[in-house]
Amino acid sequence: MNGLIVSVMVIFCFLCTANSIPYDYWTARAQILISEQKSMLGGQLDFKHDERIANDFLMTKKRAEFENAFKNSSLFLPGRNFLEARTDIKNSEVYKIIRAMPKGAVLHAHDTALVSADWIFWNVTFRPNLYVCESSNGLLQLRFFEKPNDDCSWKLLSDLRKNKSIVNTINSKIYKQMTMLTKNPEVDYNDVDKAWSKFVQIFAFITPMLTYKPVYEDHYYEALKDLYMDNIMYIEIRSTLPNLYELNGTVYSSVETAMVYKKTTERFMSDYPNFIGAKLIYAPSRKVDEKKFDEYLTILKTLKEKHPTFLAGFDLVGQEDKGQPLIVFANKLKNLDPSIDYFFHAGETDWYGSSTDENLIDAVLLGAKRIGHGYALTKHPLVMEIMKQRGIAVEVNPISNQVLSLVKDLRNHPAAHLFANNFPVVVSNDDPGLWGSKALSYDFYLAFMGIMSQNSDLRALKQLALNSITYSNMDVEQKNNALVVWKKKWCDFIEQLVNSSQARRI
Repeated sequence: MNGLIVSVMVIFCFLCTANSIPYDYWTARAQILISEQKSMLGGQLDFKHDERIANDFLMTKKRAEFENAFKNSSLFLPGRNFLEARTDIKNSEVYKIIRAMPKGAVLHAHDTALVSADWIFWNVTFRPNLYVCESSNGLLQLRFFEKPNDDCSWKLLSDLRKNKSIVNTINSKIYKQMTMLTKNPEVDYNDVDKAWSKFVQIFAFITPMLTYKPVYEDHYYEALKDLYMDNIMYIEIRSTLPNLYELNGTVYSSVETAMVYKKTTERFMSDYPNFIGAKLIYAPSRKVDEKKFDEYLTILKTLKEKHPTFLAGFDLVGQEDKGQPLIVFANKLKNLDPSIDYFFHAGETDWYGSSTDENLIDAVLLGAKRIGHGYALTKHPLVMEIMKQRGIAVEVNPISNQVLSLVKDLRNHPAAHLFANNFPVVVSNDDPGLWGSKALSYDFYLAFMGIMSQNSDLRALKQLALNSITYSNMDVEQKNNALVVWKKKWCDFIEQLVNSSQARRI
């Protein structure tokens, strides 16, 4: 019989007889704590070799942050909006440890939102042939041309920057349109719709610039490099597969865009052999009619035919509350080639009893392998049970959920229930470049410090990394190879922590 069940039965017997037979209160209390510790994420892992020493070092740093926060709650970083807390997080000793940790894979990330606004500003907006135009709403547009069209009053950006009286204003306006960073996030993004409005505006602004093919290749390569430097070894990247363009007027199809991803990934793997690869999740907008959806399916089938091992599967993206629910497309999705896997965004909402949170039901019935966000999952206990039995993982994105106004204080994030019950779960980064995050470590830190128990330790972080490989779309052989690479990196990381611990004692 499962050890946890036995423990619960023993405790239950203690409590049931409390009024008639004397029992040891403190023994029962200790047993509850032990059982809860074993039931949480990582609780069933045993410390190996020097992991206990490394864990003591990590937990000393973690407890110190909590002790300071108990004295002054404003110092507790997961309780603050990431947009204002990110600099302080970067200085956290726990964050620095997590940054050095091999975290496995990123399984929920959107292509054009992976790289920082700083990189785009300095490495893209100063390239030749980039034109700027001001729309009637006062927002700027940026696009590369050999010769601009007549759709707007285009001006060569490099020429405008030569004018010292306006260059600072132009640069500031460009940068602000590329990021959600703001001094007053609680005011500027005080509800979901306001946050999403800015979010969508950023994509509309950067996409015409980033889809210039040479930029697109460089941007994706930089995204992989950011992940690699953050000790990530694999990614499943979601993309709408936009049409790329060249200065000479050549336009590339969605299927050709997929080939750009494949070739750039191969080039990166050649440059960085310890990076084990990437796969593509075709993820177009959910805000479409059935005719457009049929076009998606045609593209999807072609991708499966031409890139069967590079394609991970299919998803639909965009604000769930405003887009089509899965039920609208369920008849077509349930009859699709069963070899095509689904990784649906579902339940990314605060609502309960709406078509948005009920996307969770349809996602599971359609056979999704993982669920994106699943923020409303705890409101659907039967769906939770089915997912746990089938090993359908939730892709938790802490910073995204906070910045997009689903939750203010991450201690109140519903994923706490998932972590407490060792639910199939991975932590990912969604759109880090849009809110000043980078790669995965910030999200890992906030999950570890803000959503998990104060008692969650090194084993929880280890389990997250292992889960990212287990619940990936890699085949069995690829997963086994990934584990070999990851375990070597993990041993090196543990040795590094142990050495740091011993150095502090000298």
